[in-house]
Amino acid sequence: MKFNDRSEVGDIDINLTPLIDVVFLLLIFFMVSTTFDTTSELKIQLPKASDGQTVKTKQTINLMIDARGHFFLNGREISGTKSDALSFALKPYINETDKPIVIQSDATSPVQSLVTAMDVVGKLGLTHVSIATTRLIE
Repeated sequence: MKFNDRSEVGDIDINLTPLIDVVFLLLIFFMVSTTFDTTSELKIQLPKASDGQTVKTKQTINLMIDARGHFFLNGREISGTKSDALSFALKPYINETDKPIVIQSDATSPVQSLVTAMDVVGKLGLTHVSIATTRLIE
């Protein structure tokens, strides 16, 4: 059995050019396929819960959404679930922009109804918006 002598093999050369080409192609692929999505956030002042009783200093506008997605403004039902009907019902409150509005939505109501209500309230310029919640007891 004949073994090759190491002195006969010579220096081993590794060509790095194909490896560098592949790395650059991967870099270009990820740069082109990456999208940067900027989402807008709603700026909502969340209500603070306390154990004591709160004193209401201002009269509020109560907007309720039932499980079917129907709107009720201060206890009176608004005909229709579209934003036009809600916008028409809230028009008298446009001049009272400092009056707080409380949105009470049923837990099983469609999310679209809540989004529609918040959208209409924002378009009308009513800025003091709160979403009513209940405290969870563990």
